[in-house]
Amino acid sequence: MTAAEQRPAAPTAPTNGASAAHGTSAANGTSAVSANGASPPGRGSGGDVGERPGGGPRPRRWLKVVVVFLLITIPAGYMVISALQSRNSGEDKQENASATGLTAGWPSKVQRRIYDVWIPGYSKDVAFYETNSWETSSLYVQFVTSVQGLDRFLVRLGTDRAELENGRVTIDADDAKKVGWRIGGDEDWSGMVVKQKEPQPELDITVDFENRSHPKVYVVSSVTP
Repeated sequence: MTAAEQRPAAPTAPTNGASAAHGTSAANGTSAVSANGASPPGRGSGGDVGERPGGGPRPRRWLKVVVVFLLITIPAGYMVISALQSRNSGEDKQENASATGLTAGWPSKVQRRIYDVWIPGYSKDVAFYETNSWETSSLYVQFVTSVQGLDRFLVRLGTDRAELENGRVTIDADDAKKVGWRIGGDEDWSGMVVKQKEPQPELDITVDFENRSHPKVYVVSSVTP
């Protein structure tokens, strides 16, 4: 026997191309990876429920709905509140205009300027009432002041205390009744009428001197449009 015949034969390679170390393969020659190269579901393919293909959780739809709802309803709510406040304000003004009786406190600066009623500082028991019509608008005012305050009030109207007529009441009963004033009846009352060129108002002034140090002043100032 020759030396060549004594050498063992070399092992032959598997005919299907699969390595023997991997054991038996599928008849079609595919490995654990699918033939189209795709990974099995649930392994980095984005197939998990609740995740986007690019990774991370999907946006919650209900959150978007809530945001849109708030963006719509909040401005609408403000508009409704504003409308209600405007309506209530108009109703309050209408009620004040139609009400009878005095309102405690000072008239507004605009009212005092229009009706030419200057109220001395530190006055007490201040109250007012305004009426409006096509023919005449009037402001009713009362206040308690000092003798010096009365003098300053009259000087601003271009007159003085000497022009007050003792025992004279210049505010008629109908006007007094509108605001519940009880005027006149004894010698402690004095009054005057301050007439001014239109469109400036005309003022009926009556003063109660029952307390000589702190007279009480009643004024009805009327403006004719």
